[in-house]
Amino acid sequence: MPHLFDQLKLRDVVLANRIGIPPMCQYSAHDGVASEWHFVHYGSRAVGGAALMIVEATAITPEGRISPGDLGLWDDAQIEPLARIARFAREQGCTAAVQLAHAGRKAGVGLGWQPQRSLSPQEGGWTALAPSAVPFGEGYAPPQELDESGIREIIRHFVAAARRAHAAGFEVVEIHAAHGYLLHEFLSPLSNRRTDAWGGSFENRSRLVREVVTAVRAEWPQRLPLLVRLSATDWVDGGWTADETVELCRTLKGLGVDLIDVSTAGLVPTAKIPAGPGFQTEFAARVRREADVPTTAVGLITSPAQADHIIRTGQADMVLLGREMLRNPYWPLSAAQALGQPMPWPRQYLRAGPPGAPER
Repeated sequence: MPHLFDQLKLRDVVLANRIGIPPMCQYSAHDGVASEWHFVHYGSRAVGGAALMIVEATAITPEGRISPGDLGLWDDAQIEPLARIARFAREQGCTAAVQLAHAGRKAGVGLGWQPQRSLSPQEGGWTALAPSAVPFGEGYAPPQELDESGIREIIRHFVAAARRAHAAGFEVVEIHAAHGYLLHEFLSPLSNRRTDAWGGSFENRSRLVREVVTAVRAEWPQRLPLLVRLSATDWVDGGWTADETVELCRTLKGLGVDLIDVSTAGLVPTAKIPAGPGFQTEFAARVRREADVPTTAVGLITSPAQADHIIRTGQADMVLLGREMLRNPYWPLSAAQALGQPMPWPRQYLRAGPPGAPER
């Protein structure tokens, strides 16, 4: 079996190891444009040794933002600030990806460190869109139900954002269909109460995800990988299930998806989540085994031995470390040292590196 510091090939992209940085919103953009904070934040992680860095949820439309501070790719003016990040990452041997997203009924709220409630128009908020006019929870305004033409517009916006992502130099794109945002809302019967061709049966509820994937795959270069992030379960009775996740992933593989980024939850605020070290890894392992598609594992993965064990035992093809990478952008370098694996250090940092560390 491979180990944490083996390469991973996805189409024509070869990742230097099996360590990645998941998308984590910084809430620091202005009109969807990346700021100096984004450049420094992502740049410091690109030099830390992770093979894949997924830039945070990047909205396909202004009303698709979670907050006024979200990144966007709905306008050409947003391309170059992100291209600067992608170029720098590539120079450091890190593959830059971007997550394309629409927040659905969870849109138009405060920045991540502010109270999470719908902002009024006077506060800079806007009307959220969703499969059904069912609010996310207390403090959230009822969303506007999308009609057929609105759904078709969403698909076109995903494609346009993918085109801009390629123009920005990203080598990987991820479609966000998890954590209670728009595509996940269509998947789950808890948020999708529709009775038309976009709701009801599993086939209908998964239709938007399948159509977005098909449309983006047709636009995204065939040599470059396409990822999808899914919440494998809502952790709520009557919600989206692990069985449905596996069934959907079998279809997504046939549509040209190269890796499933497996997470959980986010659809309802009342879910009881049994969080603990590696608590979501079992879902990544099941998708990998039963849908025969590469997966990532994410969720309270903190130690080098734990991460290496996940790869060596075939539970996932890659691990994504979120909070740990916020605490220590250079976790991969220290993990290589702990596991006795050679790994290049930035030459500017060699004075602090292990004896004999190779240069980039």
